[in-house]
Amino acid sequence: MRLATFKAEPGAAPELGAVVAGDKIVPLSRGEPPIARDMIDLIARWPALKDEARRRAEAGEGARPLAAVTLLAPIPRPGKIMAIGLNYADHIAESNAKPPEHQTWFSKAVTAAAGPFAPIEIPRASAAVDYEAELVVVIGAGGRNVSRAAAPNAVFGFCVGNDVSVRDWQMRTGQWVIGKSFDTHAPFGPWITTADEVDPHALGIRCLVNGETRQESNTRHLVFDAWAEVEHLSQAMTLEPGDLIFTGTPAGVGAAMRPPTFLKAGDVVRVEIDGLGAIENRCEAQG
Repeated sequence: MRLATFKAEPGAAPELGAVVAGDKIVPLSRGEPPIARDMIDLIARWPALKDEARRRAEAGEGARPLAAVTLLAPIPRPGKIMAIGLNYADHIAESNAKPPEHQTWFSKAVTAAAGPFAPIEIPRASAAVDYEAELVVVIGAGGRNVSRAAAPNAVFGFCVGNDVSVRDWQMRTGQWVIGKSFDTHAPFGPWITTADEVDPHALGIRCLVNGETRQESNTRHLVFDAWAEVEHLSQAMTLEPGDLIFTGTPAGVGAAMRPPTFLKAGDVVRVEIDGLGAIENRCEAQG
């Protein structure tokens, strides 16, 4: 299934929906009783709710064209956003870095979460804003000390993401968190595709800026794949329903261009992943 959070009209309350037939969305929250409070609640109780969700999606009651609604971040306020650095060989090479012996992790503030078509803010504090196309893992059952073999069962689904990065803030110290955590700098979506429909390690991924392809690769080139990432993180922390994992970016980031080419107000960044859809965000100067 493809599950989304949306507003039917400006000012309306967020709703849960199922994307069907490629271009329609069926509200899931309007039945009695409501199917779930929000996406995290739906994910947490998915084993008990999935049959009813599928029934409502197939019935199609209240279906609307996707173009007539506003898609929000599928999880507007994730519990955790974790992201891995240096996880495609070509990006490691362009960064003049050594292949990592261990997984290199940082967090992004949950206030960075943004909708799939919401603006990316170019902050007053920097002109070195960069894009990073990424596959996003959405945790389902989660848990602690999850083995690699059990990792697929801990995952709910997958999204398209952009790990927007403020490079001068990222690189001025050994800690990347602030440079990765500016408001609006974790757009993702456009919906969650449930894990039963996806092989996360065979997906074409690309990023276009103003229509120009800047990044193009395949998730089979991940150095540490999604299951290794879940296994590793869960040794340190309990992974909970609705947590996000940004799995790394391939070569082609603006910082590696010669000269470096960063995003500016008016630029449009599109990230596509085969089978998962696309997000597209216009850059806007901070007000």
